[in-house]
Amino acid sequence: LFRSLKCIFSVREQLCAMSEPEETFEATDAGASTTYPMSAGELKKGGHIMIKGKPCKVAEISMSKTGKHGHAKAHIVALNIFNGKKLEDLCPASHNIDVPFVKRTEFQVLDINFDNGSVSLLKDDGLTKDDLNLPTFMTEGEPTEDDKKVVEELKEFENKTMSVVVLQACGQEKIVSAKEMM
Repeated sequence: LFRSLKCIFSVREQLCAMSEPEETFEATDAGASTTYPMSAGELKKGGHIMIKGKPCKVAEISMSKTGKHGHAKAHIVALNIFNGKKLEDLCPASHNIDVPFVKRTEFQVLDINFDNGSVSLLKDDGLTKDDLNLPTFMTEGEPTEDDKKVVEELKEFENKTMSVVVLQACGQEKIVSAKEMM
């Protein structure tokens, strides 16, 4: 009996070893969303909204009265936070709209190349951030007046210690302001 039990356990261990392959994970994404839902009626001027898949800042919002079908409408005029283009949306005030997670981060400027637009920044953990360009070096659209103003302020970099504010939303980043560090 002992030999047969020993044989059964031995076979069971071999079967278990074959049926449980080693799992390996190359890379994973947390799956974090870049937006969250909000009722269109709760949106305020200066807030953020996604229009046509672009993160925007609300410039104007007006609510119409409830009509024959019972829904008040929200008319939203907003500016794309990365290129300044004006976008509009009209939706029922009771419906949910997507609002982007927008993050503002301040970095110290380490180096600027005005010829190719590259910028090197110092992060809080002491590492460098080298994946941003000056706001006038854009992949789409034309630089805004604010973009040109930021670059003019950064031209003082040779004489002063400067910091920049970087706006992050929906996987995009842009330098939006510059100032002298005290």
